Amino acid sequence: MNRVGIGFDLHRLAQNRPLVLGGVKIEHPLGLDGHSDADVLIHALIDALLGAAGLHDIGFHFPPVEERYRCISSLVLLGEVKKMLDRDHWKLGNADAVVIAEAPLLAPYVEAMCENIAAALGVARCLVSVKATTTEGLGVCGRQEGIAAQVVVMLEKIAHPGPAGHEAE
Repeated sequence: MNRVGIGFDLHRLAQNRPLVLGGVKIEHPLGLDGHSDADVLIHALIDALLGAAGLHDIGFHFPPVEERYRCISSLVLLGEVKKMLDRDHWKLGNADAVVIAEAPLLAPYVEAMCENIAAALGVARCLVSVKATTTEGLGVCGRQEGIAAQVVVMLEKIAHPGPAGHEAE
């Protein structure tokens, strides 16, 4: 059985915050505001994965009111989601992401983002795609007030032995 999930996240840009996308720290005068590291790419990915697996959303599992998640790396949260997927016998078929930002130029960082995501999910690099685009100056992202990400994933159910050696889902 295959299932598709979609995730979206948007955070405002703020002073005195690091800019982290796909687990990569990017030199920029502004960072994303949020309770954790505010990595919109990883947050959108987490929501896509959780949605495809039928496991609620990121806020359900990692509430922003909980102090233990303050400034936490979103890659750590992604690792927790990987455990949930493993527990429920899901594996990543592929993930396709787009980051929407007017600045900074993200092309030099895309490969490292893909590698971080693949490593956190324990999959081959070729299963992860990250792209970047602008909104040509339009909207919140175009005015450089925030950065957004959208992700689509395909999960595949892994057959596992049921009682008496029978395959179960």
